[in-house]
Amino acid sequence: MHSAVFLIEFGAIILGLGLLGRFAGRLKFSPIPLYLLAGLAFGTGGLLPLGASEEFVAIGAEIGVILLLLMLGLEYTASDLVSNLRTQYPAGLVDFTLNALPGAAAALLMGWGPVAAVVLAGVTWISSSGVIAKVMGDLGRLGNRETPVILSILVLEDLAMAVYLPIVTALLAGVSLAAGSATLAIALGVAGAVLFVAVRYGRLISRFVSSEDPEQLLLVVLGLTLLVAGIAQQLQVSAAVGAFLVGIALSGEVAEGTHTLLSPLRDLFAAVFFVFFGLHTDPASIPPVLLPALALAVVTALTKIATGYWAAKRAGVGVKGRWRAGGTLVARGEFSIVIAGLAVTAGIEPALGPLATAYVLILVVIGPLTARCTEPVVAWITKRHSRDDQRSAAKQSPAERQEAVPDQDPAGRA
Repeated sequence: MHSAVFLIEFGAIILGLGLLGRFAGRLKFSPIPLYLLAGLAFGTGGLLPLGASEEFVAIGAEIGVILLLLMLGLEYTASDLVSNLRTQYPAGLVDFTLNALPGAAAALLMGWGPVAAVVLAGVTWISSSGVIAKVMGDLGRLGNRETPVILSILVLEDLAMAVYLPIVTALLAGVSLAAGSATLAIALGVAGAVLFVAVRYGRLISRFVSSEDPEQLLLVVLGLTLLVAGIAQQLQVSAAVGAFLVGIALSGEVAEGTHTLLSPLRDLFAAVFFVFFGLHTDPASIPPVLLPALALAVVTALTKIATGYWAAKRAGVGVKGRWRAGGTLVARGEFSIVIAGLAVTAGIEPALGPLATAYVLILVVIGPLTARCTEPVVAWITKRHSRDDQRSAAKQSPAERQEAVPDQDPAGRA
């Protein structure tokens, strides 16, 4: 009987997610907010709480995070990461300063303490690579001049996760300063070693993993990823970081083949992950934090736009491209939920999960809109101001226009 109930519940979850994804696809926006809302509907305090399948959903959610980071690592090579660190680190520093500090300040103002401040800083800092990549593809901007700038910022954020997640894990575990420093040193050592091995011996690793049989390739890569993720978690480094580093180590045809094979699994378990996060958030806890979440969303949307504008300007991109870069970076999504999920599991602050849920729901909806509309809106405002200035000049008397002209010396210089 328990098995039948489990199959019914889990089958209903998967079917519902498929229908929600189809609905989001027709409306051309990310399905993440719908997945979160589904979790809220069937979790604690929801319309129909689940029972038998919740434990399996929890395991599926953990696999979802691992696959998200693995697939992200497959997008980049170790040489790409090294190159981005050398050339784009100023943009990464600006990104961190403008977008992490508002989250930390908000947590401190609400009296949540320094650990929650570090967590909320990560929630507001990291953009959603998945949502942004899909938006750029939908808008046909993959070949634009500002696209490399956007991707560089996303790469730096993803690489920073390899350092940030171990710090958060240590803080949430309440370990001592010495133990926390050791955990961070291990994380940095492992990340550095993997990058070195990937740069020097990436072809050998890919050759070892490579297989012409899709089934064997899938089993080897998935097994290797779960094994490394488990070892990383045992070392308190973070399973997600371990999966990310495995993705970086694979390159060439192996990376392309793995991406094709694992994409459906990634989408399935990532959807389960968002549902799981919603399951552990009581819908009644969201209204009290809705206004702070909205205020934080507005502030960090503006700071992300400023980040993209500055980075694109530094790269020599035109004014329109700068605004497009800023608007594209606004969306938050999977990584914000991953970070908040660590805090929810540790139970450091009951309101942090609902705030993060509301915050992501707002920005994952607004993000595609800002990517599409920021540049046209700024152009319209600029054009309108120009017309207003022309009208004001036309209404001026000849004497007033003469006063507005700078005095010139006899040689004609202003």
